[in-house]
Formats: sequence, structure tokens, C-alpha cells
Amino acid sequence: MSRRSRLTPAALAALGALLAAGSAAYAPAAFAQAPAQPAAPAQPAAPGQAAQPGTAGEQRGGADTAAESTSQSADRLPILAITSVEVLRTAHAPAVDIVVVRGVTSAEGWGEGELVPLTRGSPSDGVLDLVFVADPPDDASPSAGHAPIQAILPISSEHPFKGVRVRSATNSVVVRSLPGYAEAKAPAELCNPCVGKHFVAKGAAAPSGVAAGEVVREESLPANVRIVRPADGIDDMRSNPNRLTIVLGDDGKIIDSGWE
Repeated sequence: MSRRSRLTPAALAALGALLAAGSAAYAPAAFAQAPAQPAAPAQPAAPGQAAQPGTAGEQRGGADTAAESTSQSADRLPILAITSVEVLRTAHAPAVDIVVVRGVTSAEGWGEGELVPLTRGSPSDGVLDLVFVADPPDDASPSAGHAPIQAILPISSEHPFKGVRVRSATNSVVVRSLPGYAEAKAPAELCNPCVGKHFVAKGAAAPSGVAAGEVVREESLPANVRIVRPADGIDDMRSNPNRLTIVLGDDGKIIDSGWE
């Protein structure tokens, strides 16, 4: 799994807009960009003359690239859980605050983690709200254990925020004073492995003579777990890499499991 941190143009632009909206006088140098120069209009080709490259075709290519970037960002999903948020401040001027976030994904295969602002404008509590998103795997992943992931976001120390909160699919962690550090307990490894074990529904008793280690209890699984019994149909095939699906056999044992 790729565990690199990436600050995409979309994330930087969104954070820059958030900060600009929160304080009109604030103009963080870290996100300052030169204004784009307007493209020269394409000149129509003279009758009988072929159009020259580098005009309208290039402009369409730029639009296609922007649309593709937006589509890729939309495909990203929150990671499973945040385990720590740390905000560091550089010692030399101009000072920069660096948000370092660590977490876990449901399985191997997630990559390109980044921190994306949740809201725009200046929040009333002064806490910058971020979401930790990443590229999920292309295919369903077996329930073979969580995987670590990290993302980093620098912001100018002149920002108006006094704290940072980072959210995932299942939890959030907040640092209330900057610089600072906060952490959360990593989620338990669930159903790893669980194929071949007996599934016990909520309120039901485990089969007699079966060792505790050979039983998977429903109450120990995530709230959004999908249990597929032998007689069940499937009415939703949309992918959700943060949802655990367990398939049961006729004997009540688990015959398959994975993160969708």
C-alpha cells in the first residue's frame, strides 16, 4: 500500500479559500499563487489552411484534466479511524504550523492520504475542521487486519485557528491548543481471520462445545456490518470499503468476509 502523504492542488485551494473567507486580512504566504494569465483566444484557420496546434485543442485538454482531477477527488473516501493528530510549529520565521495525522484503514490497498477542509469560513469555536480521505482499493479487501496511513498539511502560523479537529469514517480527534498533540485508541482488529468460525447473533447463545476463540459475536462487530445469511438477497451492490460484509453458510459458520 502506498503510504505517501500528498497535498493535492484541490486540497490546497480549498484550504486557502477557507482561510481567506475566515479573515479578509489574512493572506497566508504558503498558499499564495500568481494570478493566472488569460489564454490568448484561438485564431480561426484561414480557408484551406489547417488549424495550428496549441490553441483550442490545448484548452480543451486543460478542461479535461481539471475535470479528471475533480473526479479523482470525488472518488476518495474517509479512512476508517484517526489514531493521532499532532500540530508542530517551525522554530524559524516565517513560522509554519504542520498538521501531522496518523490513522488506520480497513485493509491494505488504500493510498494517497490527504487532509481536506470540512467547512469554509471562520468557525465560531476557532477549530479548523479537516477530513482524512484517501484512495480506496479498486476491489474488495479480505478482513486480514488494518493498515497504517499518514497525511501532512502545512499552514501559516498567522492563521486564525486555535485548534485542529480531524475526522474519519468512525471517529474524530481534536487538538485544542497549538502546537499540540492528541491521540485515540486504534479500533480493534475484527474478524481477523473469521472464516470457518461460528457466527453468533445478538442475544443468541454460542453452540455448545465450541471454544470461545472459534466464535464471532455480532455485538463485537462494527455497527454497519452486513450479515448475509443463506436465504438473504442483496439489494445494494454499491462499494463501501469501510463496511465489513460477512457471508454465512447453512451451518451458521462464516464462509467469507471482507471490506467492500
